[in-house]
Amino acid sequence: MSEVPIKQINELSEYHDQSVTLQGWVAGIRSSGKVAFLQIRDGSGVCQCVVEAQEEEAFALAKSLTHESSVRVRGEVRGDDRAPGGCELSVQHVDVLHVAEEFPIGRKAHGTDFLMKNRHLWLRSSRTTAILKVRHVIIQACRNFFDQRDFVLIDTPILSPGAGEDTQTLFKVDYFGDDTFLTQTGQLYLESACMALGKVYCFGPTFRAEKSKTRRHLTEFWMLEPEIAFADLDDVIQLAEDMTCYVVAAVLERCSSELEQLGRDVEALKKISAPFPRMTYDEAVTMLRSPDLRARLDAELAADRETLAERVARHAEIKEQLKGSMKKWKVEALTTELEELSDSIQELEQDLETRPQHIEQAQAFEWGKDLGGADETILSRQFDSPLFVTDYPKDVKAFYMKASETDPRLVRNMDMLAPEGYGEVIGGSQREADLDLLVAAIEAKGLNPENYDWYLDLRRYGTVPHGGFGLGIERTVSWLCGLTHVRETIPFPRTMGRIYP
Repeated sequence: MSEVPIKQINELSEYHDQSVTLQGWVAGIRSSGKVAFLQIRDGSGVCQCVVEAQEEEAFALAKSLTHESSVRVRGEVRGDDRAPGGCELSVQHVDVLHVAEEFPIGRKAHGTDFLMKNRHLWLRSSRTTAILKVRHVIIQACRNFFDQRDFVLIDTPILSPGAGEDTQTLFKVDYFGDDTFLTQTGQLYLESACMALGKVYCFGPTFRAEKSKTRRHLTEFWMLEPEIAFADLDDVIQLAEDMTCYVVAAVLERCSSELEQLGRDVEALKKISAPFPRMTYDEAVTMLRSPDLRARLDAELAADRETLAERVARHAEIKEQLKGSMKKWKVEALTTELEELSDSIQELEQDLETRPQHIEQAQAFEWGKDLGGADETILSRQFDSPLFVTDYPKDVKAFYMKASETDPRLVRNMDMLAPEGYGEVIGGSQREADLDLLVAAIEAKGLNPENYDWYLDLRRYGTVPHGGFGLGIERTVSWLCGLTHVRETIPFPRTMGRIYP
């Protein structure tokens, strides 16, 4: 077999009527009399491999394989518009590398807890691989964007002696007898590099010991953070807007098949264009309280309740159909639809259970509170493009944000809320460049300025206006893929109470 070139599945369209060798895993197997059909995946795609009975040795080996067995197959590439990628392989030789034990994840429905405990194997599913490919493109696009604009990548520490955000969400680590913490953000260190290089960014894991089990929270997540010198809040917003448009365009261009596989409405992504709408925190509060918004939300609630009833009815109809006699392919198709309906019904039921309360809370929103996830969901559903909300109350934001020059109650910050109810994916601000004001802000948060003396040095030696933001990779993947929960967006999610595998 070594004389026949080894190719990846995504290259096969270039080798019609030629012999090639594929290496991969058995994603599916079925036989009908004198023909065996192997679905082989190799990470680049899936190929249907046809083994006919006249190839006696290959046919016998093919029929002996199990799901996720690893193989090397040789055959001739044939064009077939019905096959994934437009071609299939007519197999002459099968080399079995390993016959897998019975795979614990089958075609039947599995609960989330089971799938999370078997995440190391669940990664092989077509849905998960599609998500991870989109994640790769998002990260690569972010890096390309900053590289093209002459930003310098800075690797900031994962271990930090103090808080960058809320002190209540720090993970404590014993550092040779001293207490230190897993980083909440690379920003403070990135500001140091900004004063040396002008335009910088970091990309790495960040940690929040936040006791939250919502669909938007992980205890370990990845964040991309740019920082620019000689910049105000408008510059920061412009950079975030440009980057978001660049990333969305890259995903639409390079991930069409993955988005289709995930059932993503790409038309919603195509609507995203600059300039994005903007409103102040004050304007957001006014919108949340408005009677017009209440009327729209009540209408959406009624429509979604009708949708739920339709899905429940269809679920019951399929269950009744499955009691009858039908061909195997029909059973599999209906079973898959039933599983998808079950998931969507559960998600919609949970949403509808809490949504009336969220609507009431929005109508009674008190000025001075931070926007919660439900508030962000309501606001972001009112726009087709991401929404910038600026100038929040300083009491609910981090100490390093620049105080407003026109209203001392506010800071010069922004949150970018992704549309379709996904909420915050970017948070940023202009930084406080004045030494005395920064010390006062640190003390007001109950922190010790001595712990930030190195950070204060930046305001002693050549301080300049500057700012930046943080982009949460997992929330961005969730939005662009149209996912319900961020736990699907990272290979091995860390959530409250889950550290395995």
